[in-house]
Amino acid sequence: MVHMGKWNTLRNQILLGFMLVMCIILALVGIIMFDRVSVLLRNNAEKHVQQTAVQAAGQLDALLKQIDMLSTQVATDATIQTLLGKEVQGERVNFGMRQSLQQEVRKYEAYTTGIRSLELYMTDDRSLVPLSDLNLTDRVSDTSIRKADQAKGKLVWLGLDPRDADTVTAIRQVRLMDQSFAHGGYVLVRIDKSYFALTDNDSVSKSGTRERMGLFDEEGRRIFSNFDRSIDSRQVLHHDGETIELGDEAYIAVESRSKTTGWALVILTPVDYTTEGISVLRTVIVVSGLAGALLFLILSFALSTMITRPILNLIKAMRGSRFGNLKHNAISSTTMELRELNNTYNQMVDSLNELIEVVYQKEIIQSRTELKALQAQINPHFLFNTLEAFYWALEDKGEEELAQIVVSMSGLFRYVINRSEEDEWVTIGDELDHAGRYLTIMKMRMLDRLSWSIDTQDERRAVPLPKLLIQPLVENAILHGVEQRSGKGMVMVQAEPSERVGYTRITVTDDGPGMSAQKLSSLYEAMKEGYMSSSKGKGVGIANVERRLRLTYGEETEGLVIRSREGKGTVISFEIPDNGKGKAQ
Repeated sequence: MVHMGKWNTLRNQILLGFMLVMCIILALVGIIMFDRVSVLLRNNAEKHVQQTAVQAAGQLDALLKQIDMLSTQVATDATIQTLLGKEVQGERVNFGMRQSLQQEVRKYEAYTTGIRSLELYMTDDRSLVPLSDLNLTDRVSDTSIRKADQAKGKLVWLGLDPRDADTVTAIRQVRLMDQSFAHGGYVLVRIDKSYFALTDNDSVSKSGTRERMGLFDEEGRRIFSNFDRSIDSRQVLHHDGETIELGDEAYIAVESRSKTTGWALVILTPVDYTTEGISVLRTVIVVSGLAGALLFLILSFALSTMITRPILNLIKAMRGSRFGNLKHNAISSTTMELRELNNTYNQMVDSLNELIEVVYQKEIIQSRTELKALQAQINPHFLFNTLEAFYWALEDKGEEELAQIVVSMSGLFRYVINRSEEDEWVTIGDELDHAGRYLTIMKMRMLDRLSWSIDTQDERRAVPLPKLLIQPLVENAILHGVEQRSGKGMVMVQAEPSERVGYTRITVTDDGPGMSAQKLSSLYEAMKEGYMSSSKGKGVGIANVERRLRLTYGEETEGLVIRSREGKGTVISFEIPDNGKGKAQ
């Protein structure tokens, strides 16, 4: 097994795999090619002819589709639809409107090369663009107009323009989308013949294939061709698959017709093109196979060595890293992938070294911070006793209002500072009482500017929930709602049965300035991140409540639901199950 492991390396696997594949390919190619090279060459020549025909047809379809898309954009343009709709409804389009429409059409003409003009006509054949007194019947025949009407909005290709031999025309009916696709007029497209030049004489002479190509419309008129002008269309049309004589050379004719336009595409391929080069190719195959096998053996050995050597060096460096010796590995390869792998390893080494240093510094800082925290601890009962002493002193002096504020502060601090882990779950009644104490304190600070109410049913006060979920929402309602008003403000807290059976909905409402839809969307995004920037504080209250709801109840709650409109106030609510079951329990 150890002896076999020495040979089971990546380099040997690459070399053996390459050579095995190459030998199989050369053997199969040699056996098949020597027996059937002649047949394959003829088939390849025929396939080449068919491929040329398919490519030419595809190129033609692409050109036709481009014109179709352009005319569709013109026909569905909002400005054109509006003006033609006015004409259909009897409202005449003035000259200024026609000028602006002509500028709009000129923009579309610039989209595609070869467009001579885009013209718009109304249902009564009057010209809308261009700005002339021409009628549609002056451009095309009545038969062409009937074809456009029968096509019901589809583009109709008319072929060569009888009045201009260098122009191809197409027409489509404009359908008014706002008027149940009623007939609204016509779009006439005039294209230069050169737009349909599928090839040119220079490319034919450079390729050496001596193939000839021609495009004819439904009436046999020549739209494009790269063979002699003296050749009549009747000599090449309707001879698909046949051999025809043109001058001193024989050609195989391949003809295909476009389903879109009915035009005929004719490709003429010399007969001798399908049989030339058989003996030469046979010799080249044999010599190339022998030379390729030798060259492939040498290159495979060099390539496998070049690939595996840098990997072996990287493995050595990684083995050294296991013992805490994190050092860079020198780059020894010019291959992009291997250089990137080596660079990534070196970057990882730098990151690990930096991380080790950061962790070391953090441990020192944490130790110092914990020491300072221990030194700064204060017994919270000292604070409670002091506040109660203030209460009795104020009570003796008759300062009942201030005494109630001190009592509220004492209860507020006792509720918040209590560190008992068992006290993390409280009832809705406890939360509402805590919110009431907070509102009492804020009422004294804001005087008549703040009024508040807490409304709940007795059976809802016993529903359990995590501690400090309601008071942050009340605080948010005061800071961002009531305090932002110029006059008096109101905060309402409600706990009521939800529409879902077995759930309670808690709602905090304020009549502040509210939020726009954009700001509300930003607030939801910030809640997902767990932090919100705010000029009133650090903005963690709502995000903290949202996160605790998700962590505690999971899919049992949809989290915070916020409804707000500018000038209409804000409503924040959430639902919790009455049985108090959550992930934290």
